[in-house]
Amino acid sequence: MSEYVRSRTRTARKAPGLAAVAAVLATLGAAFGGTADAVARAPRPAADVYVAPNGDDRAPGTRTAPVRTPERARDLVRQRTDRLTADLTVHLAPGTYRLARPLVLDSRDSGAKGHRVIWQGSKGTVFSGGRAVQHWKPVKGRSGLWSAPAPAGLDNTRQLYVNGVRAQRARGPIPVTLKSTATGYTASADTLARWRNPSDIEFVYPSGEALWNIQQYGLGPWTEPRCPIGSMSGTTVTMAQPCWDNSTKRVEFADIPGRSINMVGPAKLTSDALPGYVENAFEVLDQPGEWYLDRHTRTVYYRPRAGENPRTADVEAPVLEKLVDGRGTGSAPLHDIALRGIQFSYATWLTPSSPEGFSEVQAGYTVTGAEGWKTQGLCEYTPGGTCPYASWTRMPGNVAISHGRDLEFSDNAFVHLGAAGLELGSGTQNTTVRGNVFTDISGNGMEIGGVDAPRPGSDADLTRKVSVTNNHLYALPREYHGGVAILNGYTQNNTIAHNQIDHVGYSGISMGWGGWPDKIGKPATANVSHDNSVANNLIYDYMQALDDGAGVYTQGIPAVPSTTARRSPAMSSTTGGGWAGPSTPTTAAPTSRSRATSSTAPRPTSSAHTSTTATTSATTTRPASSATTGSRATATAMTRAW
Repeated sequence: MSEYVRSRTRTARKAPGLAAVAAVLATLGAAFGGTADAVARAPRPAADVYVAPNGDDRAPGTRTAPVRTPERARDLVRQRTDRLTADLTVHLAPGTYRLARPLVLDSRDSGAKGHRVIWQGSKGTVFSGGRAVQHWKPVKGRSGLWSAPAPAGLDNTRQLYVNGVRAQRARGPIPVTLKSTATGYTASADTLARWRNPSDIEFVYPSGEALWNIQQYGLGPWTEPRCPIGSMSGTTVTMAQPCWDNSTKRVEFADIPGRSINMVGPAKLTSDALPGYVENAFEVLDQPGEWYLDRHTRTVYYRPRAGENPRTADVEAPVLEKLVDGRGTGSAPLHDIALRGIQFSYATWLTPSSPEGFSEVQAGYTVTGAEGWKTQGLCEYTPGGTCPYASWTRMPGNVAISHGRDLEFSDNAFVHLGAAGLELGSGTQNTTVRGNVFTDISGNGMEIGGVDAPRPGSDADLTRKVSVTNNHLYALPREYHGGVAILNGYTQNNTIAHNQIDHVGYSGISMGWGGWPDKIGKPATANVSHDNSVANNLIYDYMQALDDGAGVYTQGIPAVPSTTARRSPAMSSTTGGGWAGPSTPTTAAPTSRSRATSSTAPRPTSSAHTSTTATTSATTTRPASSATTGSRATATAMTRAW
């Protein structure tokens, strides 16, 4: 008998005889969406697999003896797919499944013979990459500060959540004056050198605009780079490499002073490379809701908000960087799989905490590698440049698919995540993303296709026919504010329609790539993109943190006609405009950036921008999603955090 059945049998022992059996059947039926009578009468699909958080991986995976982990359920599915005569459903009972490692899916986990494998969650089904932080105690001599031992497996993380609310990693003003040098800074005093764990400290370069087109920091008003400190000695601050060089030495055209060869933004951090604030330092842990992980003493510190009790709170520290990792290939794609009714939560992304940092270019793409500043994605424009042009490093997804076909993501919640929410990489085809909620995500909400192959060498590597409809994306990105709600690279025949996007830090929808060479009179990157449709989306309260974006932002040119946009109202932007398009289909202008402004104040435009005014009503169909997490009050609070 499995532990799952034992636990339910114990609750029914007071009932005699058949009544006890009925009680057990009732609890089992409720867990998997049925009544006791339905359980008794319904035919048992021989191939279906049942999973419950208190199941037993030694069990056969039946309704009455479920397995415990999604990984074991996957292995059982592999044993059955060659005998499918109907869709196979993996029934996931309510509860939190704490994943020890990502759930890896490949071609062996696909449907077969015209049937699908359906991973069906219940209300309250959570795939979690987090670890509970427990045993909190007040810190002596530090009023309001609590500490707890780091749980097993927690070596580093960039996020912490208390009762389902994201806490702020300790941050504050820099207590000294800094002057930039070739390798970092000279400080006016040795204060920073006396702080604990200096190599864990991070400088953040927030951008946006103080006045019209006067950027404050960063690598363009649409970016927010981050670089860790490498070491400190006295008043010398040495920044981590390669982040520092990739953010301060990007090569320029010899005959065009000030124009970086990547053609996207400046060649170096502006405002004399001064950071806006410092993050992940124990010494600035001074506000309620802030936390700090001392990796050397393996101690988590937290200042509770009003009404929070760390002793009883659910405190979650993300450990895994991926929750689901779909590893299809061109010759062996992942196919005929549906994931429904699952909440994906508590995953992190640790690359920005490494010496790579976060040297942003646009929309979460970054320059990486020891010589990225002078070669990466620069192709024919500089000696040694890697091709294709603009093939920078993409932010990964915490749920990621490569070469997936005939997939479905419906009625899920992507929430409390530390990278991008959902990544549909190269080779994704005939895939549906419908009725999901994306919120409280550190970076991009959803990524479709890549930018590494403007003209893929085979049909299997094309990204096409991805349908994104009736989703709600809001209150993001929470950490990498240059991210967008929906990022679409080189793709064909995609549909993005009837989605609601609101309270986002930068652009709502970004379509296309590789258009920046128009700044020097060169054609945009030729690519396979065509017939992508953006229609009937409701987009508002975008660009809440950064600038030079839009509700719908298009750049680059399609290889053949056409990219269309119609009736996607974009309104209530605080610092910019929303390109919505007229009510009839139009082909996006072949410029590096095409946008229309709906704000009342006129905006200055450069030769790299096309600006027109479109008036559209906000009567588009709202998405209907059964995955409900968060609230408008939460969105407002998240916006205030920016």
